[in-house]
Amino acid sequence: MKIKKKYQGVIVPAVVPLNAKLRLDEQGVENMFANFNRYGAYPFILGTTGESASLSMSLKADYIKLSGKLKRPGDMLYTGITSNCIEESVELAKLSFANGTDAVVASLPSYYALSERDMKIYFEQLANECKGPLIIYNIPATTHMSIPLKVIDELSYHENIVATKDSERSDDRLKEALHLWAARQDFSYFLGWAARSAIAMLNGGDGIVPSTGNLLPGIYTDMYTAAYNGDVELVHALQKKSDMFGALYQKSRSLGESLWALKVLMNEKNLCDTHVMPPLQPQTMHDEELLRQSLHILIEQEGLVVKNV
Repeated sequence: MKIKKKYQGVIVPAVVPLNAKLRLDEQGVENMFANFNRYGAYPFILGTTGESASLSMSLKADYIKLSGKLKRPGDMLYTGITSNCIEESVELAKLSFANGTDAVVASLPSYYALSERDMKIYFEQLANECKGPLIIYNIPATTHMSIPLKVIDELSYHENIVATKDSERSDDRLKEALHLWAARQDFSYFLGWAARSAIAMLNGGDGIVPSTGNLLPGIYTDMYTAAYNGDVELVHALQKKSDMFGALYQKSRSLGESLWALKVLMNEKNLCDTHVMPPLQPQTMHDEELLRQSLHILIEQEGLVVKNV
């Protein structure tokens, strides 16, 4: 991880702060962005962690516009544009670029099974119509398809396709991806599998996209810096912290349940409220109390200083 690229660093897949009426909680967005700024992390809005599949176009537009207003000079802003309708994705891309987004991010549409040829043509069409930097997002957990690395590699030479974010849990795939792109000056590789962040950072990855960064972005920016400086011991120590805090809201929960649990932890630090967009639902008050207690126990155990907003 010694090559300087335009697209690199810690990118946090931001939650969508919602109020009791399930509209955008602007104060929550401001709190969250301030937390990222404090530690040098960059937001990726309207991704999987951001419940993008459940949000209306008007709410997405509100989030995009507010994020653009909160962006500071020199910062990077990434915006998800995934939709089963390519026209909607292009519309979101144009709105995003008009409001300060540096690159848009798209996964495959999730309804029809697609061949490798279908995948390649889809991203080529999207890249041509978006007319700006596009990141290919591979997440089989939601699309139920894996984009082959050879397809991404072929697409990586398109003038508008600048990076890939990969959330597929495969050690062999991670190793091959690093072999393909770690030394590419013109193409970046981001890992969205937090449990392998240390491996990616120590072996030429350009960045990581950890959902736990919504709560503790400093763990990951410290890891990124330690990897750049070759401090292997510190990188692995921070990976252990990441694993422990990630387990608080992810262990034994479905993806949807974990998004609510993450918001509970964020609420405990006064970052945002706990509301989630249907079909997701809050869990029990007992679950919520256990989450809050477990967070405080782990923070004390690890000796972390976590400031309330």
